Amino acid sequence: MKPRSKILIIAGSDSSGGAGIQADIKTVTALGSYAMTAITAVTTQNTTGVKSIIKINPKEILNQIIFTSKDIKPDAIKIGMLSSSNVIISVLKALNFIKFEKIVLDPVMIAKGGAKLIDKNAINLIRSKMIKKALLITPNIPEAEVLSKTKITTSEDMVYAAGKLIEWGAKNVLIKGGHLNNKVVQDVFVNKEDIKIFNSNRYNTKNTHGTGCTLSSAITTFLSCGKTIKKSCELGIKYVNSAIKSNPKYGKGHGPINHLNSVKINRKFK
Repeated sequence: MKPRSKILIIAGSDSSGGAGIQADIKTVTALGSYAMTAITAVTTQNTTGVKSIIKINPKEILNQIIFTSKDIKPDAIKIGMLSSSNVIISVLKALNFIKFEKIVLDPVMIAKGGAKLIDKNAINLIRSKMIKKALLITPNIPEAEVLSKTKITTSEDMVYAAGKLIEWGAKNVLIKGGHLNNKVVQDVFVNKEDIKIFNSNRYNTKNTHGTGCTLSSAITTFLSCGKTIKKSCELGIKYVNSAIKSNPKYGKGHGPINHLNSVKINRKFK
């Protein structure tokens, strides 16, 4: 099977394989596309939490993006963990150099176990500069609260917060609703012309590590294959929902989801 498109992923590494660049590569591959990477940080973590974070030199991040894109031109770019203002400045400089429109930004700020992954200056740069660069941003509720400076307790609050981000320069916003304690998970998509609420089943599981990384990578993959932004969100949400439902139950904490849920193994390999 030939890959359908090429994705450049700019994100941090997760040693446990459930989130970050590992989850991104698995997602892009499982959905039939080719993954390239620019690693922004190396984390030591497992399903119970983050032990340490080593930041990659911003100049090397810029070099990874430009050098890779010069050789194999990506059809879309997914951006995840950007750990400092210097890293964000380097990524913005690289994006200005390679000039791309199909950019999905997942503003990773807090790990599933609660560890902060980003500093205050970096948050301000994401709010003022980075969200304007992206075609779509995909914050979860805590991230949307920080970026929009609003409190979110309902789906109406999610729409309001997304509207604030649109006012500040975001083109399309998908706020993930998994943090609200509802029977149905509601993900809210907003742009200047449209509001769409995607409803998904909520499963009783603690194995949700990497759902945000996976969703943004899935959306980027569908977008790179020619799907519309709203359809890409719908298909990405369905992929993640199925991955949560069929989780492998690994680890003692917040375990990973099943990125292989979309893959059918040829009979001769069974």
